[in-house]
Amino acid sequence: MAPESNITKIQELVYEMNVGEVMHKDVITVSPQTSMSEFGDILHDKRISGTPVVDDQGKLVGIISLEDFIKWLAGHQPDCPIDQKMTRDVQTLYADEPLIQAANRFEQLGFGRFAVIDRQNKSLLGIITKGDIIEGLLKKLEIGYHEEEIRRYRASHIFEDIVGDKTKLFFQYDVAGHDFKRAGESASRLKTTLKRLGLNPQIVRRVAIATYEAEMNVIIYTYGGKIRVRVDPHEISVEVEDSGPGIPDVEKVLQPGYSTAPEWVRDLGFGAGMGLDNIRKCASRMELKSTVGKGTQLSICISIEDGAESETN
Repeated sequence: MAPESNITKIQELVYEMNVGEVMHKDVITVSPQTSMSEFGDILHDKRISGTPVVDDQGKLVGIISLEDFIKWLAGHQPDCPIDQKMTRDVQTLYADEPLIQAANRFEQLGFGRFAVIDRQNKSLLGIITKGDIIEGLLKKLEIGYHEEEIRRYRASHIFEDIVGDKTKLFFQYDVAGHDFKRAGESASRLKTTLKRLGLNPQIVRRVAIATYEAEMNVIIYTYGGKIRVRVDPHEISVEVEDSGPGIPDVEKVLQPGYSTAPEWVRDLGFGAGMGLDNIRKCASRMELKSTVGKGTQLSICISIEDGAESETN
């Protein structure tokens, strides 16, 4: 089974980079005690359409917008602190979230911007917009272009030391369940290894994205598992095994958008239900087996010949 389409460099980077790398940190903020009249002056002087509201410890407590100010002004209401008019239920992103999560949230909610906070203390770290994502990706592409020749040189020297009629390489990664701080770490380490081996960038992208999605499923739904990777001259095999609760209906979970992720996982920006579908799009072959109460085994095979000659991005 051939992959549905080539994975572009941009698609690779949104899995590799995180929100903190592209957000802008120089954010104008106001305190809950700032008056609405003062807020009007800030809107005028700074030429902004809204701003986060933070307390004395730097923790995000709300958002106040130009629309909120206009409603207050049109109602001829007496002056009051911002905390009486601000929106308290704020949609946020974490700085350490993969950029793909931010892109998904922009698409799902249709927002123009998100406040970015620290996962531990919830303090405001920055703001991210769609424009920030595009600018960050373009900068990363430019840096990557200049580093490409160095990587190719290193890869050629690695293979000078490998001699044999048949060569296979094996790698194993341990994944801890519910450890969102290290989400994507195994996939990132594998991608770095494959790049150093000089494999085609298109193949590396497909392996990295498929492994990332599989790793996230282990983190979200299980108490942990292992990712075993075999690289031979014709194929890369990724075997993912966990001892989680198992999947009652395998066919259902293969449907795009279907997810059993609990609400607290969705609040973290994960569990959109596209993981297995994304894996299938990257894989030459994919097989999913699961036993309720025992665990799940996912096999992903990516042929090195599949689409390798079409690397143009």
